[in-house]
Amino acid sequence: MKILMVNKFLHPNGGSETYIFKLGEQLQKTGHEVQFFGMEHAGRIVGNHAECYTSDMDFHGGGLKKLLYPLRIIYSTEARKKMHIVLEDFQPDVVHLNNINFQLTPSVIYAVRAYEKKYGKHVQIVYTAHDYQWVCPNHMMRVPATGEICFACRGGDFRQCSRKRCIHGSRMKSLLGTIEAVYYAKRKTYGMVDVIVCPSEFMKKQLDTDPLLADKTVMMHNFIETDLNDTGQNDRDEKSKDYVLYFGRFSEEKGTGTLLEACRALPDIPFVFAGTGPLEDKVDQVPNVENRGFVTGEALRRLILNARFSVYPSEWYENCPFSVMESQMYATPVLASDLGGAPELVQAGRTGDLFRGGDIQELTEHIRALWNDPELCRKYSQNCKDINFDTVEEYCDKIVKKVYQS
Repeated sequence: MKILMVNKFLHPNGGSETYIFKLGEQLQKTGHEVQFFGMEHAGRIVGNHAECYTSDMDFHGGGLKKLLYPLRIIYSTEARKKMHIVLEDFQPDVVHLNNINFQLTPSVIYAVRAYEKKYGKHVQIVYTAHDYQWVCPNHMMRVPATGEICFACRGGDFRQCSRKRCIHGSRMKSLLGTIEAVYYAKRKTYGMVDVIVCPSEFMKKQLDTDPLLADKTVMMHNFIETDLNDTGQNDRDEKSKDYVLYFGRFSEEKGTGTLLEACRALPDIPFVFAGTGPLEDKVDQVPNVENRGFVTGEALRRLILNARFSVYPSEWYENCPFSVMESQMYATPVLASDLGGAPELVQAGRTGDLFRGGDIQELTEHIRALWNDPELCRKYSQNCKDINFDTVEEYCDKIVKKVYQS
């Protein structure tokens, strides 16, 4: 089978990129042919035989090219033309879309259907929903200026994005987001996709509110990257379990600010933070928080293994957070907010606990209760060992049989 992976970034940038690189690698190992289409970039690590990519769009730069961005982020003729070149060259059986809005635009969907019509060959279009872009123009269902959780656009009234300045707090960017959402809703573009993979039931529920998408969604939790046969659980050093761990981005939507308030209210409990982000200065100002900075690989594994428990305080509707899965994989219990897909991963009262997202008092009380009950933490840790996550091999097998061949 020939599979074309489509994603705006073809260099390591975030969870979507990790997903396509790992899945693509595994598909190739099992005998499928995989190529990639997206933006050109100096750090690009995957590609296609035609060596055809869209020009890199840097929204933070200046110059004449940026003046054309308002038109290009709604519909990219460049992306459609270059996508067609790759389709002609590769002749895929499946086109697997990931993050395409703004830099590539849904024009690539029209390229696939035009190619299909020209050659009389059906091409399966699959989309993995890494965020809520297709029902919410700012993709997070959260108003950045206020931190308000928001469903205002979910029924199709995308004007709310402009009214609340939901995209970077900018009137112009929010207006463009509204125009894009209305344009593709009226053209019923997203209904042209065959299957939509939702990494959480919560994500599926949101997309199902759009009648065009409701009969196309399939829920599949994300795979775990690390070899589950070598989680290192036996390396756990009980004497080192003297801290509470947060690892991830330091930002408001991740709940970092709320967690820092809880840390201040619990001066006798040591916390370790691992990551980077806009709130890094605030992290450094809390006396009982040790900032390890960006940590990965074996160092991160050891941090997770030797924490009494980890905290995942996100204040937006996360999809299927890998941080939660990774923590439990190493048998470290998780205290997570009750928003989005995280509650689907944490069995409250068995492998960890949940608290009301954004509630400082409730978060503080839960941390104190868990810290003061090491026996309960050990019980949760033991139960984590019974959790079964899909490996990339298992996930690959499922997506080929249940999605690509459906």
